[in-house]
Amino acid sequence: MSSAPRPAILPDNPRFSSGPCAKRPGWSVQALEGALVGRSHRAKEPLARIQEVISRSREVLGLPEDFRVAIVPASDTGAVEMAMWSLLGARAVEFLTWENFGEQWVIDCETQLKPLDSRIIRAPYGELPDLRQTDPARDCVFVWNGTTSGVRVPDGDWISDDRQGLTICDATSGVLAHEMPWHKLDVVTYSWQKAMGGEAGFGMLLLGPRAAERLQNFTPPWPVPKIFRLAKGQKIIEGVFRGATINTISMLAVEDALDALRWVESIGGGDAMIGRAAANFSVIDEWVARTPWVEFLARDPATRSRTSLCLSITEDWFAALDESARWEIVGALTKMLEREGAAFDIATHRAASPGLRIWGGGTVEKSDLEKLVPWLDWAWAEICTAYAP
Repeated sequence: MSSAPRPAILPDNPRFSSGPCAKRPGWSVQALEGALVGRSHRAKEPLARIQEVISRSREVLGLPEDFRVAIVPASDTGAVEMAMWSLLGARAVEFLTWENFGEQWVIDCETQLKPLDSRIIRAPYGELPDLRQTDPARDCVFVWNGTTSGVRVPDGDWISDDRQGLTICDATSGVLAHEMPWHKLDVVTYSWQKAMGGEAGFGMLLLGPRAAERLQNFTPPWPVPKIFRLAKGQKIIEGVFRGATINTISMLAVEDALDALRWVESIGGGDAMIGRAAANFSVIDEWVARTPWVEFLARDPATRSRTSLCLSITEDWFAALDESARWEIVGALTKMLEREGAAFDIATHRAASPGLRIWGGGTVEKSDLEKLVPWLDWAWAEICTAYAP
Protein backbone atom coordinates (compact mmCIF):
# COMPACT_ATOMS: atom_id res chain seq x y z
CA MET A 1 0.00 0.00 0.00
CA SER A 2 1.45 3.36 -1.01
CA SER A 3 1.78 6.13 1.54
CA ALA A 4 -1.19 8.44 2.04
CA PRO A 5 -0.93 12.19 2.65
CA ARG A 6 -1.23 13.25 6.27
CA PRO A 7 -4.70 14.81 6.72
CA ALA A 8 -4.82 18.50 7.52
CA ILE A 9 -8.02 18.55 9.61
CA LEU A 10 -8.53 16.80 12.93
CA PRO A 11 -11.89 15.81 14.42
CA ASP A 12 -13.16 18.53 16.75
CA ASN A 13 -13.79 15.79 19.33
CA PRO A 14 -11.53 12.74 18.86
CA ARG A 15 -13.25 10.75 21.64
CA PHE A 16 -14.66 7.66 19.96
CA SER A 17 -14.50 5.33 22.99
CA SER A 18 -17.24 2.73 23.35
CA GLY A 19 -17.57 3.47 27.06
CA PRO A 20 -17.52 5.84 28.73
CA CYS A 21 -18.64 7.48 25.50
CA ALA A 22 -18.35 11.02 24.19
CA LYS A 23 -20.20 13.75 26.06
CA ARG A 24 -22.94 15.62 24.22
CA PRO A 25 -21.69 18.31 21.80
CA GLY A 26 -20.76 21.51 23.62
CA TRP A 27 -20.48 19.87 27.03
CA SER A 28 -18.23 21.45 29.64
CA VAL A 29 -17.83 21.02 33.36
CA GLN A 30 -19.91 24.19 33.83
CA ALA A 31 -22.93 21.99 33.05
CA LEU A 32 -22.54 20.57 36.57
CA GLU A 33 -22.46 23.87 38.44
CA GLY A 34 -25.99 23.40 39.76
CA ALA A 35 -25.34 19.91 41.17
CA LEU A 36 -26.68 19.47 44.69
CA VAL A 37 -23.40 18.13 46.06
CA GLY A 38 -23.05 17.69 49.80
CA ARG A 39 -26.79 17.04 50.10
CA SER A 40 -28.59 13.87 51.06
CA HIS A 41 -30.00 12.10 48.03
CA ARG A 42 -33.13 11.51 50.11
CA ALA A 43 -33.74 15.21 50.86
CA LYS A 44 -36.58 16.92 48.99
CA GLU A 45 -34.63 18.84 46.32
CA PRO A 46 -32.05 16.12 45.51
CA LEU A 47 -34.82 13.51 45.35
CA ALA A 48 -36.69 15.76 42.91
CA ARG A 49 -33.60 15.79 40.64
CA ILE A 50 -33.40 12.01 40.74
CA GLN A 51 -37.10 11.76 39.92
CA GLU A 52 -36.56 14.20 37.05
CA VAL A 53 -33.97 11.85 35.55
CA ILE A 54 -36.56 9.07 35.71
CA SER A 55 -39.36 11.12 34.15
CA ARG A 56 -37.20 12.61 31.39
CA SER A 57 -35.76 9.16 30.61
CA ARG A 58 -39.28 7.81 30.23
CA GLU A 59 -40.13 10.62 27.80
CA VAL A 60 -37.06 10.44 25.56
CA LEU A 61 -37.35 6.67 25.30
CA GLY A 62 -41.07 6.78 24.53
CA LEU A 63 -41.85 4.14 27.14
CA PRO A 64 -45.34 2.72 27.61
CA GLU A 65 -47.11 4.13 30.67
CA ASP A 66 -47.18 0.76 32.41
CA PHE A 67 -43.36 0.45 32.54
CA ARG A 68 -41.60 1.12 35.83
CA VAL A 69 -38.25 2.98 35.68
CA ALA A 70 -35.47 2.84 38.27
CA ILE A 71 -31.94 4.10 38.70
CA VAL A 72 -29.81 1.26 40.09
CA PRO A 73 -26.20 0.78 41.21
CA ALA A 74 -23.30 -0.72 39.23
CA SER A 75 -24.16 0.53 35.75
CA ASP A 76 -25.82 -1.71 33.16
CA THR A 77 -24.09 -4.71 34.72
CA GLY A 78 -25.84 -4.10 38.02
CA ALA A 79 -29.19 -3.66 36.28
CA VAL A 80 -28.86 -6.98 34.40
CA GLU A 81 -27.73 -8.81 37.52
CA MET A 82 -30.65 -7.34 39.47
CA ALA A 83 -33.11 -8.57 36.86
CA MET A 84 -31.64 -12.08 36.70
CA TRP A 85 -31.33 -12.60 40.47
CA SER A 86 -34.81 -11.22 41.15
CA LEU A 87 -36.78 -12.74 38.26
CA LEU A 88 -35.21 -15.98 37.03
CA GLY A 89 -36.03 -19.42 38.38
CA ALA A 90 -39.78 -19.46 37.82
CA ARG A 91 -39.45 -21.34 34.52
CA ALA A 92 -36.77 -22.62 32.17
CA VAL A 93 -34.52 -19.97 30.65
CA GLU A 94 -32.36 -19.58 27.58
CA PHE A 95 -29.34 -17.32 27.19
CA LEU A 96 -28.51 -16.00 23.73
CA THR A 97 -24.86 -15.11 23.44
CA TRP A 98 -22.62 -13.98 20.63
CA GLU A 99 -20.12 -11.70 22.35
CA ASN A 100 -18.43 -10.92 25.66
CA PHE A 101 -21.27 -9.40 27.68
CA GLY A 102 -23.75 -12.11 26.77
CA GLU A 103 -21.14 -14.58 27.99
CA GLN A 104 -20.93 -12.74 31.32
CA TRP A 105 -24.61 -13.45 31.98
CA VAL A 106 -24.00 -17.11 31.09
CA ILE A 107 -21.34 -17.25 33.84
CA ASP A 108 -23.99 -16.30 36.40
CA CYS A 109 -26.29 -18.94 34.97
CA GLU A 110 -23.70 -21.70 35.15
CA THR A 111 -21.95 -20.85 38.42
CA GLN A 112 -24.27 -18.76 40.63
CA LEU A 113 -27.97 -19.12 39.82
CA LYS A 114 -28.59 -22.70 40.89
CA PRO A 115 -30.79 -24.61 40.50
CA LEU A 116 -31.71 -23.18 37.09
CA ASP A 117 -33.13 -25.10 34.13
CA SER A 118 -31.18 -23.38 31.36
CA ARG A 119 -29.81 -23.75 27.89
CA ILE A 120 -27.25 -21.66 26.04
CA ILE A 121 -27.65 -20.69 22.36
CA ARG A 122 -24.32 -19.40 21.06
CA ALA A 123 -22.89 -17.92 17.90
CA PRO A 124 -19.31 -16.85 17.15
CA TYR A 125 -18.19 -13.22 16.97
CA GLY A 126 -19.61 -11.61 13.84
CA GLU A 127 -22.78 -13.69 13.78
CA LEU A 128 -26.13 -14.02 15.55
CA PRO A 129 -27.52 -17.28 16.93
CA ASP A 130 -30.42 -18.79 15.04
CA LEU A 131 -33.22 -16.80 16.66
CA ARG A 132 -35.75 -19.35 15.38
CA GLN A 133 -34.44 -21.72 18.06
CA THR A 134 -35.86 -19.59 20.85
CA ASP A 135 -38.71 -21.07 22.86
CA PRO A 136 -41.46 -18.63 23.93
CA ALA A 137 -42.21 -20.89 26.90
CA ARG A 138 -38.80 -20.04 28.37
CA ASP A 139 -37.44 -16.82 29.82
CA CYS A 140 -34.84 -15.31 27.51
CA VAL A 141 -31.75 -13.25 28.42
CA PHE A 142 -29.97 -11.47 25.58
CA VAL A 143 -28.16 -8.32 24.54
CA TRP A 144 -29.88 -6.12 21.97
CA ASN A 145 -26.58 -4.90 20.62
CA GLY A 146 -23.29 -6.72 21.14
CA THR A 147 -20.95 -3.95 22.26
CA THR A 148 -17.83 -6.06 21.77
CA SER A 149 -18.82 -7.56 18.41
CA GLY A 150 -20.93 -4.85 16.76
CA VAL A 151 -23.66 -7.44 16.09
CA ARG A 152 -27.26 -6.69 17.02
CA VAL A 153 -30.65 -8.32 16.66
CA PRO A 154 -32.22 -6.72 13.56
CA ASP A 155 -35.66 -6.25 15.17
CA GLY A 156 -38.06 -7.84 17.63
CA ASP A 157 -40.01 -9.93 15.14
CA TRP A 158 -38.47 -13.14 16.48
CA ILE A 159 -40.02 -12.54 19.92
CA SER A 160 -43.48 -14.05 20.25
CA ASP A 161 -46.36 -11.79 21.25
CA ASP A 162 -47.82 -14.88 22.96
CA ARG A 163 -44.69 -15.74 24.94
CA GLN A 164 -45.05 -17.26 28.38
CA GLY A 165 -41.49 -16.46 29.44
CA LEU A 166 -39.97 -13.06 30.12
CA THR A 167 -37.55 -11.28 27.83
CA ILE A 168 -34.65 -9.70 29.73
CA CYS A 169 -32.78 -7.42 27.36
CA ASP A 170 -29.37 -5.85 28.01
CA ALA A 171 -29.71 -2.82 25.72
CA THR A 172 -26.94 -0.60 27.00
CA SER A 173 -25.49 0.14 23.56
CA GLY A 174 -28.86 -0.22 21.84
CA VAL A 175 -31.19 2.37 23.39
CA LEU A 176 -31.35 5.83 21.76
CA ALA A 177 -29.72 4.34 18.67
CA HIS A 178 -32.05 1.55 17.53
CA GLU A 179 -35.83 1.28 17.49
CA MET A 180 -36.89 -0.73 20.53
CA PRO A 181 -40.14 -2.78 20.38
CA TRP A 182 -41.17 -2.14 23.96
CA HIS A 183 -44.19 -4.44 23.79
CA LYS A 184 -41.80 -7.34 23.09
CA LEU A 185 -39.48 -6.56 26.01
CA ASP A 186 -40.29 -7.27 29.65
CA VAL A 187 -37.06 -5.99 31.20
CA VAL A 188 -34.62 -3.55 29.56
CA THR A 189 -31.36 -2.32 31.04
CA TYR A 190 -28.85 0.34 30.02
CA SER A 191 -26.41 2.84 31.48
CA TRP A 192 -25.93 6.59 31.22
CA GLN A 193 -22.34 6.26 30.06
CA LYS A 194 -23.20 4.76 26.66
CA ALA A 195 -25.73 6.48 24.39
CA MET A 196 -26.14 9.52 26.66
CA GLY A 197 -22.43 10.10 27.25
CA GLY A 198 -23.18 10.31 30.97
CA GLU A 199 -21.06 9.32 33.95
CA ALA A 200 -20.38 5.69 34.79
CA GLY A 201 -21.49 3.69 37.80
CA PHE A 202 -25.29 3.88 37.52
CA GLY A 203 -27.72 1.81 35.50
CA MET A 204 -31.31 2.10 34.36
CA LEU A 205 -33.81 -0.70 34.90
CA LEU A 206 -37.04 -0.63 32.86
CA LEU A 207 -39.60 -3.10 34.13
CA GLY A 208 -42.65 -4.01 32.07
CA PRO A 209 -45.96 -5.25 33.50
CA ARG A 210 -45.25 -8.94 32.89
CA ALA A 211 -42.00 -8.68 34.85
CA ALA A 212 -43.81 -6.82 37.63
CA GLU A 213 -46.36 -9.62 37.79
CA ARG A 214 -43.51 -12.13 38.17
CA LEU A 215 -42.11 -10.17 41.12
CA GLN A 216 -45.51 -10.23 42.81
CA ASN A 217 -46.09 -13.95 42.34
CA PHE A 218 -42.69 -15.60 42.65
CA THR A 219 -39.87 -15.89 45.17
CA PRO A 220 -36.46 -16.85 43.70
CA PRO A 221 -34.95 -20.14 44.95
CA TRP A 222 -31.70 -18.42 45.99
CA PRO A 223 -30.93 -15.63 48.47
CA VAL A 224 -31.16 -12.25 46.71
CA PRO A 225 -28.51 -9.75 47.88
CA LYS A 226 -29.85 -6.43 49.14
CA ILE A 227 -28.27 -4.57 46.23
CA PHE A 228 -30.40 -6.65 43.79
CA ARG A 229 -33.64 -6.74 45.76
CA LEU A 230 -36.76 -5.46 43.95
CA ALA A 231 -39.43 -7.14 46.07
CA LYS A 232 -40.01 -8.09 49.67
CA GLY A 233 -42.45 -10.85 50.48
CA GLN A 234 -43.66 -10.84 46.86
CA LYS A 235 -44.45 -7.16 47.14
CA ILE A 236 -42.63 -4.77 44.80
CA ILE A 237 -40.47 -2.22 46.58
CA GLU A 238 -42.10 0.67 44.76
CA GLY A 239 -39.77 3.27 46.26
CA VAL A 240 -36.99 2.00 43.98
CA PHE A 241 -39.09 3.18 41.01
CA ARG A 242 -39.84 6.54 42.63
CA GLY A 243 -36.27 7.70 43.04
CA ALA A 244 -35.45 6.03 46.37
CA THR A 245 -32.22 4.54 45.06
CA ILE A 246 -31.01 1.34 46.70
CA ASN A 247 -27.71 2.91 47.69
CA THR A 248 -26.26 6.43 47.76
CA ILE A 249 -26.14 8.06 44.35
CA SER A 250 -23.75 10.75 43.10
CA MET A 251 -25.56 14.05 42.69
CA LEU A 252 -22.83 15.10 40.24
CA ALA A 253 -23.69 12.10 38.06
CA VAL A 254 -27.40 12.89 38.39
CA GLU A 255 -26.80 16.47 37.24
CA ASP A 256 -24.77 15.20 34.30
CA ALA A 257 -27.53 12.77 33.33
CA LEU A 258 -30.06 15.61 33.46
CA ASP A 259 -27.84 17.75 31.25
CA ALA A 260 -27.63 14.92 28.69
CA LEU A 261 -31.39 14.31 28.77
CA ARG A 262 -32.18 18.01 28.31
CA TRP A 263 -29.85 18.07 25.31
CA VAL A 264 -31.58 15.02 23.82
CA GLU A 265 -34.91 16.79 24.25
CA SER A 266 -33.52 19.95 22.63
CA ILE A 267 -32.56 18.12 19.43
CA GLY A 268 -35.88 16.32 19.08
CA GLY A 269 -35.83 13.49 21.60
CA GLY A 270 -35.18 9.79 21.15
CA ASP A 271 -36.09 9.74 17.46
CA ALA A 272 -33.47 12.41 16.78
CA MET A 273 -30.84 10.37 18.61
CA ILE A 274 -31.71 7.32 16.52
CA GLY A 275 -31.38 9.48 13.40
CA ARG A 276 -27.98 10.78 14.49
CA ALA A 277 -26.71 7.25 15.12
CA ALA A 278 -27.97 6.13 11.71
CA ALA A 279 -26.22 9.08 10.02
CA ASN A 280 -23.01 8.30 11.90
CA PHE A 281 -23.19 4.66 10.87
CA SER A 282 -23.57 5.69 7.23
CA VAL A 283 -20.21 7.51 7.34
CA ILE A 284 -18.36 4.39 8.43
CA ASP A 285 -20.47 2.14 6.22
CA GLU A 286 -19.57 4.15 3.13
CA TRP A 287 -15.91 4.28 4.12
CA VAL A 288 -15.76 0.50 4.66
CA ALA A 289 -17.37 -0.06 1.25
CA ARG A 290 -14.55 1.81 -0.50
CA THR A 291 -11.69 0.69 1.73
CA PRO A 292 -9.95 -2.61 0.88
CA TRP A 293 -8.20 -3.19 4.22
CA VAL A 294 -11.25 -3.28 6.55
CA GLU A 295 -14.66 -4.90 6.80
CA PHE A 296 -17.39 -5.02 9.42
CA LEU A 297 -17.05 -7.83 11.94
CA ALA A 298 -20.83 -8.27 11.62
CA ARG A 299 -21.23 -10.29 8.43
CA ASP A 300 -24.93 -9.67 7.81
CA PRO A 301 -25.67 -5.98 7.07
CA ALA A 302 -29.04 -6.28 8.85
CA THR A 303 -27.24 -7.09 12.11
CA ARG A 304 -24.66 -4.27 12.08
CA SER A 305 -24.72 -2.03 15.11
CA ARG A 306 -25.25 1.72 14.71
CA THR A 307 -23.22 2.44 17.83
CA SER A 308 -20.43 -0.04 18.40
CA LEU A 309 -18.83 -0.10 14.95
CA CYS A 310 -16.50 -3.12 15.07
CA LEU A 311 -14.10 -3.56 12.17
CA SER A 312 -11.80 -6.38 11.10
CA ILE A 313 -8.52 -5.73 9.29
CA THR A 314 -8.46 -7.81 6.11
CA GLU A 315 -4.94 -7.38 4.70
CA ASP A 316 -3.46 -10.82 3.93
CA TRP A 317 -0.14 -10.07 5.63
CA PHE A 318 -1.94 -8.94 8.78
CA ALA A 319 -4.21 -11.99 8.86
CA ALA A 320 -1.17 -14.27 8.54
CA LEU A 321 0.29 -13.00 11.84
CA ASP A 322 -0.37 -14.70 15.15
CA GLU A 323 -2.79 -12.99 17.54
CA SER A 324 -0.08 -11.40 19.66
CA ALA A 325 1.53 -9.80 16.63
CA ARG A 326 -1.84 -8.58 15.35
CA TRP A 327 -2.54 -6.93 18.71
CA GLU A 328 0.87 -5.28 18.47
CA ILE A 329 -0.07 -3.84 15.08
CA VAL A 330 -3.43 -2.59 16.35
CA GLY A 331 -1.67 -1.05 19.33
CA ALA A 332 0.78 0.77 17.07
CA LEU A 333 -2.06 2.00 14.86
CA THR A 334 -4.18 3.33 17.72
CA LYS A 335 -1.22 4.91 19.51
CA MET A 336 -0.34 6.74 16.29
CA LEU A 337 -3.87 8.14 16.08
CA GLU A 338 -3.83 9.14 19.75
CA ARG A 339 -0.46 10.86 19.34
CA GLU A 340 -1.85 12.88 16.45
CA GLY A 341 -5.01 13.76 18.41
CA ALA A 342 -7.18 12.09 15.76
CA ALA A 343 -8.85 9.30 17.77
CA PHE A 344 -8.76 7.92 21.28
CA ASP A 345 -9.60 4.41 22.48
CA ILE A 346 -10.65 2.74 19.21
CA ALA A 347 -9.05 -0.70 19.55
CA THR A 348 -11.50 -3.58 19.76
CA HIS A 349 -12.36 -5.12 23.11
CA ARG A 350 -9.77 -7.66 24.28
CA ALA A 351 -12.39 -10.41 24.14
CA ALA A 352 -12.76 -9.85 20.38
CA SER A 353 -10.22 -10.37 17.62
CA PRO A 354 -7.66 -7.60 17.02
CA GLY A 355 -9.25 -4.76 15.06
CA LEU A 356 -10.94 -1.39 15.46
CA ARG A 357 -14.06 -0.31 17.35
CA ILE A 358 -15.47 3.18 16.79
CA TRP A 359 -18.43 4.54 18.75
CA GLY A 360 -21.14 6.04 16.55
CA GLY A 361 -23.85 6.89 19.07
CA GLY A 362 -25.84 10.11 18.98
CA THR A 363 -23.45 12.17 21.11
CA VAL A 364 -20.82 11.81 18.36
CA GLU A 365 -20.96 14.37 15.56
CA LYS A 366 -21.18 13.03 12.01
CA SER A 367 -18.66 15.67 10.93
CA ASP A 368 -16.10 14.23 13.36
CA LEU A 369 -16.44 10.78 11.82
CA GLU A 370 -16.04 12.31 8.37
CA LYS A 371 -12.81 13.93 9.60
CA LEU A 372 -11.67 10.68 11.20
CA VAL A 373 -11.70 8.36 8.19
CA PRO A 374 -8.84 10.08 6.27
CA TRP A 375 -6.74 9.68 9.42
CA LEU A 376 -7.53 5.96 9.49
CA ASP A 377 -6.35 5.62 5.90
CA TRP A 378 -3.20 7.62 6.63
CA ALA A 379 -2.36 5.66 9.77
CA TRP A 380 -2.86 2.31 8.05
CA ALA A 381 -0.58 3.36 5.19
CA GLU A 382 2.06 4.26 7.78
CA ILE A 383 1.62 0.89 9.48
CA CYS A 384 2.01 -0.94 6.18
CA THR A 385 5.23 0.94 5.46
CA ALA A 386 6.60 0.00 8.88
CA TYR A 387 5.33 -3.59 9.25
CA ALA A 388 4.22 -5.16 5.96
CA PRO A 389 6.68 -7.67 4.50
